[in-house]
Amino acid sequence: MPLIVTKKQKESTGAFLRRFSRVVQQSGILMRVRAFRYRTRSASPRIEKKNAIHRMTRRKETDKLRKLGKIE
Repeated sequence: MPLIVTKKQKESTGAFLRRFSRVVQQSGILMRVRAFRYRTRSASPRIEKKNAIHRMTRRKETDKLRKLGKIE
């Protein structure tokens, strides 16, 4: 739902900006936008499965190298 704030007759620009800021703050729009700002998308099931397989193969490789004494 859009917010409509119009400048009243004989209202200074500063007073209008203060009133606009108050309306925006009370509506909760800023809270939603700030919460959404750093949101990351969750990975799709296909990508999660691919990453799990990659982790398993890397773990097997490091275990193998550890047994051979190549890494600690």
